[in-house]
Amino acid sequence: MKDRGAEKRSVRDILLHDETVFRDINVFDPDYVPENYRYRESQMEALAVCIRPALRNGRPVNAVVLGSCATGKTTAIKKIFEMVESTSENVICCYINCQLHTTRFGIFSQIYSRIFGHQPPETGVPFSRIYQSIMQYLAKENKALVVALDDVNYLFYSKNANKVLYDILRAHEVFDGVRTGVFAILSDIEFRYVLDKNVNSVFIPQEIVFPPYTREEIFNILRDRVRVGFYPGVIPDELIERITDHTVNTGDLRYGIDLLRVCGNLAEADASPEITRRHLEMAVKKTGPVTLMHTVKTLNEQEKEFLRSVMDAGDGDITAGALYKIFQGRTGASYSSFNRTMEKLEFLRLIDTRLTGKGVRGKSRIVILRFSLHELERCLNS
Repeated sequence: MKDRGAEKRSVRDILLHDETVFRDINVFDPDYVPENYRYRESQMEALAVCIRPALRNGRPVNAVVLGSCATGKTTAIKKIFEMVESTSENVICCYINCQLHTTRFGIFSQIYSRIFGHQPPETGVPFSRIYQSIMQYLAKENKALVVALDDVNYLFYSKNANKVLYDILRAHEVFDGVRTGVFAILSDIEFRYVLDKNVNSVFIPQEIVFPPYTREEIFNILRDRVRVGFYPGVIPDELIERITDHTVNTGDLRYGIDLLRVCGNLAEADASPEITRRHLEMAVKKTGPVTLMHTVKTLNEQEKEFLRSVMDAGDGDITAGALYKIFQGRTGASYSSFNRTMEKLEFLRLIDTRLTGKGVRGKSRIVILRFSLHELERCLNS
């Protein structure tokens, strides 16, 4: 009788084995910018038109870049910024992820780092000095600045959007000759940005819309990733078609790209030179919704505990009052902190709330999860 351990490769063999199905595994990373960027020519042209005045010593045109998740907005911005900086020294392009940087100081620290090559001191230096250093440099060197604020709706939630946009767009009123522009990227196309009058008067953006990819476009994009990321013959078109169907069902291109990566890893673990239907079936079970996973990863520990508190209540409806008791037991947080957390998670579309007349003192708020307990648990534990 064969030793069961001999039937499978050891963990050491899996880690050290030289053979691989991947030509370049980085192709399947979320931040990968493909060389062959397809189906967004008109949007790229619109972005180029917005930047073109800055290349000619003018002011860039502001833009709002609209589209649902995984429609190529971030990739388009990064591609156009690469093109600009490879052809001109007159424009500084700065991409900022507003899920990671939500404060005024955090945003301008990223701009400072992009210009000077290092972060400003976190303590002991007032914001005004950092801001002045940025604008004086732009004026002295006669360079324009274009700032892309990705997922700018997070700044609206933190109530920093108006101040950040004001600081960028009205800098020329204090620093002569400064030329600045903003590309505000919105993943939630139903979001309505509301700006103060003094910001609206200088923002006046051009709207650039990124529609969802068609099924044929998704298939071709996934096949392009396969061609660059895997060696020839690793995965047949039939399985790419199946992955395309899964991707269309979730509405998120990143899900399909992640399925390809997981399939490759599973094939390698089996010492298989090709990806099979079994590998795909296993990958589907392992891979959760990418958009949900990404959002949950941005939450702080208290916000995650809020979700766990809702999960503790099970599938039934739970009032905000009853939920607070569970949440307070987990965190010791005040009701105002609980309320702020609830508002943020509703803003991020992780939960819904609705009013009911069943409360002790009249109307009460019911908290409802937008995702299944299984999906949330997998994302929280990953």
